[in-house]
Amino acid sequence: MSVEQPAPRPRRTARATREAGRQRRSQLLDAASALFTQRAVSDVSLNEIAEAADAFPSQITYYFGSKEALFVEAACRDMLRAGLAIERAGARTRTRATYVRAIVDAATRSPALPNFIEAMLMARRRPDVAPLVERTLERLHSEGARAVRENQQRRGWALGTTPEIEARTYWATVLGIVLQRAALGAEFDPATAEAAMLRVMHLDPGGG
Repeated sequence: MSVEQPAPRPRRTARATREAGRQRRSQLLDAASALFTQRAVSDVSLNEIAEAADAFPSQITYYFGSKEALFVEAACRDMLRAGLAIERAGARTRTRATYVRAIVDAATRSPALPNFIEAMLMARRRPDVAPLVERTLERLHSEGARAVRENQQRRGWALGTTPEIEARTYWATVLGIVLQRAALGAEFDPATAEAAMLRVMHLDPGGG
């Protein structure tokens, strides 16, 4: 006696379900980003995130596994967006000194960078989120190398090393500056940060 197989779900229904899932994940990430910008991870509850996203707490664990994993994914997404915003801030400048001043200012004002630093530290204790942090760093480095090549072509800036190494050095310095600002608060000196960026990027502030 043969057993009837259930009818396959229509493709249109499957696509709609996937799209609804993507929208829900995006809503949860948006809500989490807003809350984690204001308060520490430990001070934000699953219920708060769910309420802000008009969702259920169980949907957070369904899509992300845990509040910490949601934080890391939100931090990584926001970091990539911040990277583009920092690049755009630099692109609007004309001289090397104003370029560095613009990117330092944009980086230190962005709430995304401190959260990404926290996500990197969390990845040391949470192997499950480490691959996402690694992929985000790889994306930052590849996008940074592209931006370096564009600056070479558009501005004629010379490099002391390859675009790939330049991009890695750039992001290591930017994240270090942001971490220092978080530690020093009002005592943070932007001029020192700008001088450090000029040096690591092999840029002469007196140049064009």
